[in-house]
Amino acid sequence: MQKHSINKYVPYPLIDLPDRQWPSRRIDKAPIWCSVDLRDGNQALPIPMTVEEKTELFLHLVKIGFKEIEVGFPSASETEFRFLRNLIEQNLIPDDVTVQCLVQCREHLIRRTFEAIDGAPNAIVHFYNSTNPLQRRVTFNMDKDQIKAIAIKGAELCRDLKTETTCRNVRFEYSPESFSDTELEFSLKVCEEVKAILQPTPENPLILNLPATVELFTPNVHADQIEWFCRNISGRDSVLISMHTHNDRGTGVAATELSLMAGADRVEGTLFGNGERTGNLDIVTVALNMYTQGIDPGLDFSDLPQTREIYERTTRMDVHERHPYGGDLVFTAFSGSHQDAIKKGMDASRKAGSNRWQVPYLPIDCEDIGRTYQAIIRINSQSGKGGVAYVLERSFGIEMPKRMHPEFGNVVTAIADDQSAELNSLQIWEAFEKEYLQRKSPLELVNYAIDHKPDDVHKVHMDASVILNGEAMTLCGSGNGPIAAFVNALEEADLKNFNLQNYSQHAISRGSAADAVSFVEIQRTDNQASFWGANIDSNVENGGLLALVSAYNRSR
Repeated sequence: MQKHSINKYVPYPLIDLPDRQWPSRRIDKAPIWCSVDLRDGNQALPIPMTVEEKTELFLHLVKIGFKEIEVGFPSASETEFRFLRNLIEQNLIPDDVTVQCLVQCREHLIRRTFEAIDGAPNAIVHFYNSTNPLQRRVTFNMDKDQIKAIAIKGAELCRDLKTETTCRNVRFEYSPESFSDTELEFSLKVCEEVKAILQPTPENPLILNLPATVELFTPNVHADQIEWFCRNISGRDSVLISMHTHNDRGTGVAATELSLMAGADRVEGTLFGNGERTGNLDIVTVALNMYTQGIDPGLDFSDLPQTREIYERTTRMDVHERHPYGGDLVFTAFSGSHQDAIKKGMDASRKAGSNRWQVPYLPIDCEDIGRTYQAIIRINSQSGKGGVAYVLERSFGIEMPKRMHPEFGNVVTAIADDQSAELNSLQIWEAFEKEYLQRKSPLELVNYAIDHKPDDVHKVHMDASVILNGEAMTLCGSGNGPIAAFVNALEEADLKNFNLQNYSQHAISRGSAADAVSFVEIQRTDNQASFWGANIDSNVENGGLLALVSAYNRSR
């Protein structure tokens, strides 16, 4: 790489548009969507999809709600041609869905494309030629007039062949390829020539696709290009301005969103951004971004895991773990502060009973796109008390008292740190069970009997058989309840060096409806250290006593 004075690359010029309007606009409706998964996405695969795989993906795109689907380049190969013919001949194209075919502005390829769409209910013939200076000079060795003539000839042939096809409804789309790197005035001039030949109307508009074939500059510049074009094209109500962004700079989504603010009507892209080089626009991300702003995107991603499964299987591509909305880890929080905030947000939403989504760190309700909350909190050595408590509550119905969160959080963090690994919910449960529920040493409560005092119904007497440090003994005590009586029995035997701080219990919302979990907190009198104990039992009285034993044993 060059250092300091870099002269190998030249920054692209800005657009002279001082009164630009797009920065103060917002997206308030969904665009027309066109999936190019079966063409742009397919040609970028190391192993192209088979006809069967393309058919499965086509049917899923229809199910999601795409009304325009670019099915391929039927003039390029027999496989592409047969795929489209199979869709038509097997009546797999719904009447409200339009198939789109890409074709270069070359006569024999355009004629073959019209053969391919015969009998289709609706079709878009998408013809194009390269217009940018680099291609004109390096690839074609042509001047502007020669490049313009290619577009004109292609438009004239498409117009003439439309009268001969048996396709019930043929529409046209023209792309000045590499629009992003073409002089705006020249792009406009070529598109005006094409429009003059095809004579679009508001009822039958021409699609003018303005592709960022290679992403070359920041998204605001692309938005300026689109706004400039929308202002200057004649008969604006007779054309649909279409976006086709790539992701070479990693800002394809932003460029598309700003271009919609700049006046674009239509968006071409792929599921999860599949495509050449760094990929095409990711339609899933743009659509769900709209959804999080209260806009119906017109596409159904309520079962995004199924969409991802079909996409990965048919394309043999993987969705990255951090991919927006669809990645394995996007609804996961490892940070303790994030985990705590998520738990508090979930609790607040549940208590408020509002359908307004307001949870920290989660811009979308996972359930809206077929994801679940089970994987939101994942625990490792960097996790905090809130995340651990969340997992116990969501997975096992155990609602630990808030004062207990730091203690068990430290227990789990120590285990994760020792193993240098993430802990799943079952491992967290096992840690809770070992730390609290299985504490039977040095004190074990073998059995007990409780009698109410005849002269005071609010006072009970307990005789308890215990094993302490392997030695059997009987303890006796009285109090205003079983736990108080047991505490006094320990004190009578000179075994009490603590004060009872907290006792609580609740029914468990997972598993047996008859079970309840009890929690007891004690504080040692010698060093003021607090210790929690817990137990699960169908008998609340027994559970409370065993929770006290658990805390006692943990304090030793």
